[in-house]
Amino acid sequence: MTDRESIGVIGVGWVGLVTAACLAELGHEVWARDIVSDKIDSLSRGEVPIHEPGLPELVAKNESRLNFTTDMAPVLEHTELLFVCVDTPPTYSGDADLSRVEAVIAELGDSSDHALVMKSTVPVGTGRAIQRRRDALGYVSNPEFLQEGSAVEDFMKPDRVVIGADDGWATFADRVQTLYAPLNAPVVRTDVASAEMIKLASNAFLATKISFINEIANVSEELGADVSEVARGMGLDGRIGPRFLRAGVGFGGSCFPKDVQALKQLAGNTGYHFQLLTAVVEVNELQKRRTIGKLQKHLGSLVGKDIALLGVAFKPNTDDIREATSLVLSGRLAGEGASVRVYDPVAAAKADGMLAGAQICDSVLEAVEDADAAVLVTEWPEFAELDWAEVKRRMRVPLIVDGRNFLDRDALVAAGFTYEGIGR
Repeated sequence: MTDRESIGVIGVGWVGLVTAACLAELGHEVWARDIVSDKIDSLSRGEVPIHEPGLPELVAKNESRLNFTTDMAPVLEHTELLFVCVDTPPTYSGDADLSRVEAVIAELGDSSDHALVMKSTVPVGTGRAIQRRRDALGYVSNPEFLQEGSAVEDFMKPDRVVIGADDGWATFADRVQTLYAPLNAPVVRTDVASAEMIKLASNAFLATKISFINEIANVSEELGADVSEVARGMGLDGRIGPRFLRAGVGFGGSCFPKDVQALKQLAGNTGYHFQLLTAVVEVNELQKRRTIGKLQKHLGSLVGKDIALLGVAFKPNTDDIREATSLVLSGRLAGEGASVRVYDPVAAAKADGMLAGAQICDSVLEAVEDADAAVLVTEWPEFAELDWAEVKRRMRVPLIVDGRNFLDRDALVAAGFTYEGIGR
């Protein structure tokens, strides 16, 4: 084995493309395969179809080591390690849909020359079930811990690398560990089931922190405390830490909601009722809807009111709108009889047709024209730098609901706005 591998990446979505580009950056030849021909055509032309800071530059830099294809044959011919990065969405029952994983396995036939390196988030027990059926197929669990908006940095500077392998597959696990050696990150070597659980448990815990601080925010509003100060004081405790203690209008995206539900479902399948995660989900859903009450407190009935939503993506620095709070808010506002205009510097086009009839605007000023309120949904940096005096002149009612506690409250109040934050 040399220091340089030829590696397969199956599924070139967000995780797969980041994985492919970063492995190429580490000097490996990568064969990246996806069944969506338009996506592969775009990537072959050097066009990156997703918004992720630093990713287009990384793909361009490593063009000579990145091979994009819709055909599995050259991938199998040139590689032995196959990083599986396909989607595993929830089914109607709440269980993970593993059909895309199964499709990859089916394409391998009876091969005993390849090993699956599972980056897709799968239920605990998936790896061992695959190994029981295909005992000649190598299998390594290598869950991803990437955050949208900082995925390239997260891959290249990870907190830890988790590698799970059961008896008989230590050689493949060693090869996977060698790939990450240049990153000088702590490596957690464990069995497959534990590696799968680490992924789900990590995201469920982070989601729990968010729901907890949102509960504290709601109580703080009633008692006159400022959740921003509360979170700062809590976060300085080394046992707690400051990250994911920012109150807001709820979490979204492709990972936290899905992984929390997946772990809750897995527990339920064993007969165990995971009460804490049930509460995490409930708090998050209610948090998204509390904004409506804040608007009604100042405006009364929302029938006929014009509301501007600033931000569509579930977080800044991404164009991902999966499980985004904006989708819930636009639907609820429409249900209350309001007219909705939205602006997002990156994600608005993807949301067209998904925002309950909301008007997509080309600028913040267009969105707030004659608006009765503006709700900050996504904390894009440009929103902190707005000419708020001009925004106030454009609005019918100078009411701001800061759904991320992102804006300068004192400056907005001094400018004549009525300001509503979260837990403040």
